[in-house]
Amino acid sequence: MTKHYTLRYFDIIGLAETSRLLLTAAGVEWTNEVPEWPQEKPNQPFGRLPVLVEKSADGSPDFVLSESQTIERYIARTYGLVPADPKEAAVQEQLRDQIADVVLGFFAFAFLKGEEDKKEKRARFDAILQKLIEVQTKALQKNGNNGYLFGDRVSYADAAALAAYKNLIIGSARYDAALAGIVKAQLTPEIAKHLKTVEADIAAKADKGKIPTSLTVAIDA
Repeated sequence: MTKHYTLRYFDIIGLAETSRLLLTAAGVEWTNEVPEWPQEKPNQPFGRLPVLVEKSADGSPDFVLSESQTIERYIARTYGLVPADPKEAAVQEQLRDQIADVVLGFFAFAFLKGEEDKKEKRARFDAILQKLIEVQTKALQKNGNNGYLFGDRVSYADAAALAAYKNLIIGSARYDAALAGIVKAQLTPEIAKHLKTVEADIAAKADKGKIPTSLTVAIDA
């Protein structure tokens, strides 16, 4: 049975970008929905976004899901973007969880006002970012530096990595323009190739305007 999805989230990259990328990579029909906020807050299952609504062919909602990483894993497992083998899947999902730590570290730093607090948080952010880049670079080298973290097509880990760097390089401009340069300066050639490869692969499957924000342009700027 044909499914159609509605993804509810704010008009930013944020916590829904990995799900947007996964839905596009899966080649399924989906639409963005930007609810009026906070008016629609009481109508969401957990009172927050993102929310995924899965609909059957007649348009009736079959399934509603909250929490960003739960939504991601549901899409990835449903459409074979993560391995069926539990151990292989866990290897990919640990990279996704490491990415989440970096993004949370970024936001912890970006919203601080006090200089001493920012200095401490910046040091923590730099440390976990450097570790992420080290781990991802090794994974890409192990996979033959073909532009993907695993195998020869877009995986859950690839989509999560692309979404994270879009937040760190493009999304950061809303809070601290200097952060984009900090992150870009640390990208290895392997990671730059990876991000461009994955973005081009997913963009080829996207409806015009569905995934409008280009990280490749930001990296090359």
